[in-house]
Amino acid sequence: MSFFGGKRENSVATPKPGLLDRMKQAVTRTRESLSSKIDGLVALTRTVDEQTLESLESVLLTSDLGVQTTTDILAALRDRARHQAIRDGAELRSLLKQQLIAILSAPQAPNTIQTLAAPQVPPQALEAPKAQLASPQVTFLVGVNGTGKTTSAGKLAAWYRAQNRTVLLCAADTFRAAAIEQLEVWAARSGVEMIKTRHGGDPAAVLYDAASAAKARGIQELIVDTAGRLHTKSGLMDELDKMRRTAAKLIPGAPHQVLLVMDATTGQNGLQQARLFTQAAGVTGILLTKLDGTAKGGIAVAIARELALPVRFVGVGEQMQDLLEFSPEAFVDSLLG
Repeated sequence: MSFFGGKRENSVATPKPGLLDRMKQAVTRTRESLSSKIDGLVALTRTVDEQTLESLESVLLTSDLGVQTTTDILAALRDRARHQAIRDGAELRSLLKQQLIAILSAPQAPNTIQTLAAPQVPPQALEAPKAQLASPQVTFLVGVNGTGKTTSAGKLAAWYRAQNRTVLLCAADTFRAAAIEQLEVWAARSGVEMIKTRHGGDPAAVLYDAASAAKARGIQELIVDTAGRLHTKSGLMDELDKMRRTAAKLIPGAPHQVLLVMDATTGQNGLQQARLFTQAAGVTGILLTKLDGTAKGGIAVAIARELALPVRFVGVGEQMQDLLEFSPEAFVDSLLG
């Protein structure tokens, strides 16, 4: 496998102003580990040989890129070295950046991005009868308990609000104690309304109410916080299927996004669970939390390569604004400079 050639190098986008600085701050621990090791490798490298590549392999593995992803990267570098010598450490770093961006960008399907960051409804449309407004975009947040789903739902609501989108939250995690109350706090912080039911209530029923309310009010984004589900609990997965059917009956194409919330600090340990989860839940993208709390941020690359799913958002702190739309270019630039 080779990531070189074509127009990849010339097509790299420039990260938005401010995003690079925030991403650099978020991946400080990973950068200090990864970049410093590569700096040492580059400093000692006059010509790139097999020993250099073996040293790079160890560096990538310790940053949690995973065996398969690291193997692919090294195979591409060796292929490049056979056909055209890699001059020095600086060129090696540049080629590595190209590969990481290519891997992270590969799952970023344009039509999915357009759905997630849908254009704003023009002011004149907001003045039209509600029946003429476009259907809400429905996003399910799924994943096991403890990954930060409920917190991410509130942050995502705030993110959409910052894009001048109207948002409604649905508290469909009716099983976990205090999940509804926690989402209420985030709804108040982000300035959006929330539809809820009692603890232990039917998640599909509260989703039905939320979808109906979103349509009636001309809401643009409906964000649904679901219960923490393990892939081994078929009953809970069946409940998620029921919710998908409920959403689709009321809103064409719903759910438009199913974001799997993953904890970056679990690294490779969470990847197998995520792989099984995506098969059962119809996941369309990843929301990676706690990126600022790990030195193994390379898991983002492993996710893109091994799950063939795009990372859509990353959580980088505890504050309302600490949810960033993921940019492969900004992420790689933050790691390698």
